[in-house]
Amino acid sequence: MKEKLFFDNDIILDVSIRRDELLKNDVNDAIKLINLVEADEYKGYTSTVIFTNTYYIQKKLKDHNTSINFLKKLRLILTVLNVDDKIIQKALESGFNDFEDAVQYFTAVENKMDYIITRNIEDYKKSTIKVYTPSQYLKIKEMR
Repeated sequence: MKEKLFFDNDIILDVSIRRDELLKNDVNDAIKLINLVEADEYKGYTSTVIFTNTYYIQKKLKDHNTSINFLKKLRLILTVLNVDDKIIQKALESGFNDFEDAVQYFTAVENKMDYIITRNIEDYKKSTIKVYTPSQYLKIKEMR
């Protein structure tokens, strides 16, 4: 069975707006990992919240059409998971420092993800799911 990867918001934003040069290797590895999902090496997932967040930020930096076109392509590659009342309740009660990360985490838990892919591992200190940056995940996979 293919590994199920949950991509959190910072990864999708890094890819969509090609964040600054300091993140160049991480962005390239994120793109590489998403391309592997597209090639059906892994199963990729994200949440409805990430779509709205990405649109909002990308539209401010670029424009509506660019944002919509990026999200259309992304939707063909990643499965979009719903965020429901149960997930919101768990996130509200979780004690996570960042509510948005708590929502992402409980979306991943509810949908039985194998890994969370993020740039900010520290945001997921309470995770029972393995959490990696794209670079870390790719290195681990190369070692197998």
